[in-house]
Amino acid sequence: MNIIETIDQMNNEKYSYQQEGKSVGFVPTMGYLHEGHLKLIEESNKNNDITVVSIFVNPKQFNQQSDLDGYPRDITRDQELLKQYDVDYIFYPDSKEMYPTSLTIDLSLSSRGNVLCGKTRPGHFEGVLLVLSKLFHIVSPTHAYFGLKDAQQVAVVKALVEDLNFNIQIIPVPTVREKDGLAKSSRNVNLEPLEREEASHLIKALYVGRKCLIEHGLKRNEIIRSVNDYLNKHVTGQIDYVDCLSYPTLSNEITENHAIIIAVAVKYKKARLIDNFILNSNGDFIYKERN
Repeated sequence: MNIIETIDQMNNEKYSYQQEGKSVGFVPTMGYLHEGHLKLIEESNKNNDITVVSIFVNPKQFNQQSDLDGYPRDITRDQELLKQYDVDYIFYPDSKEMYPTSLTIDLSLSSRGNVLCGKTRPGHFEGVLLVLSKLFHIVSPTHAYFGLKDAQQVAVVKALVEDLNFNIQIIPVPTVREKDGLAKSSRNVNLEPLEREEASHLIKALYVGRKCLIEHGLKRNEIIRSVNDYLNKHVTGQIDYVDCLSYPTLSNEITENHAIIIAVAVKYKKARLIDNFILNSNGDFIYKERN
């Protein structure tokens, strides 16, 4: 396993594996790895000659300095985990390496970014687009792996790749969950005991929305209301959003011809939790999840 801290070093390695015609799986992360990340790495190892994992806490996608400062970090722990998973390269740049000067170019979204997390986190997905554009150029993967816990990010990244003609296949990987159904996240360590207990209600609320879909059909407002009502009764955190949209277009015009996403976000003192189900119009899961 090679640990690379500079873009020049990564470029040198990239030229080597490109000349050899090897397939390259890429897993971009912000570190503090959990089983969800490891599942992405497993999928990459299974289907590619080489796996590259980046660890970079991207300041451009944080709205508040306190959130950036509070993001959990433990590079030693991450390295030990990655050794067990036969990762070929860890790309571990710092902020000065990734953003050595003030930026001249900004990337923006004309759709998919003004709903769900993007609605209350202005600039977040622009920061995601920026860092992924840079990472895609630096690593030049053939496949890139993203967890569906952040399904909006997957939709945005697919648009980035399609619109800008990146020669990369985006591979969505189903959400990995705790035994009680909570989606695995690096931020879960910031939950207080009562908050952690309540967090299991996010997936239960999604099942309420799915039941409403199955029993009453594509009635968006009823689905949203049923999920909201459940969360209001079972969590003390602030409900950031509950929504039901087409997927991956993330439009509020849902029809039988599209997949739909039922998505929730709840804010606690030191953690903001998100979760979703992606379903067809009959309420069947499109992606099989893992516990």
